[in-house]
Amino acid sequence: MGHRRQAWQPVLDLLTPHRTVIMVDLPGHGDSPPLRTEGRAAIRAIADEIVAFFDALGLDRPHVAGNSLGGALALAAGARGRAATVTALSPAGFWANPWQYGYARAAFRFAQRAGAVGRPQILALARIPLTCGLTQAAFVARPSNITPEHATADALAFLRARDAVYAILADRETFTDTIPVGVPVTIGWGTRDRMLPPSQARVAMRRLPHARFVPLPGCGHVPMTDDPVLVASVLLDGSGR
Repeated sequence: MGHRRQAWQPVLDLLTPHRTVIMVDLPGHGDSPPLRTEGRAAIRAIADEIVAFFDALGLDRPHVAGNSLGGALALAAGARGRAATVTALSPAGFWANPWQYGYARAAFRFAQRAGAVGRPQILALARIPLTCGLTQAAFVARPSNITPEHATADALAFLRARDAVYAILADRETFTDTIPVGVPVTIGWGTRDRMLPPSQARVAMRRLPHARFVPLPGCGHVPMTDDPVLVASVLLDGSGR
């Protein structure tokens, strides 16, 4: 939520020798058009747009992967019968208690408000090699792997996604759908995820008993820069099942 397709750049070169890869900006994110909910819950509206995107590209059941909100959307595609396989990294929607959702919502709202008020200071931190990782510290376990260019572009993208972020936060989405047993599901969870703690993986295991669960040692909520080789391996294994 609030991120951009370039989040996957660290693993891209490890995937493209083996897969045709399509990276997307969600509605209201990155370079995509604004999110239009038209009376629908925001996540449902985004899921509808993802399915329409599949149709536009002539993709019936692609292998679908996502992180956080994207993980929830990947699972939604599987539940709709529109995914050959699903690989979700720290997917949203598996709250172990009401406090966890309240914490995540407050963290994102605070980040948006702080960014709006302190935009010059945040961008200044993002442009300095010694401090750029601080702007990502809540989401990654190894901030030193973040480059100033990456941090600056991420900060700007997050602030531009403000309307979509608030629309998504307006509803507490909980994943309760059923994914057909014939659709292989892989769920990876960073052991150092501070945004959606690993305890939520146990909730996901109860709701998706046929899924394969893979811990991501030393990884945070957005694990692609923390351990690109491990994340690429999970994605390739998940889409090869």
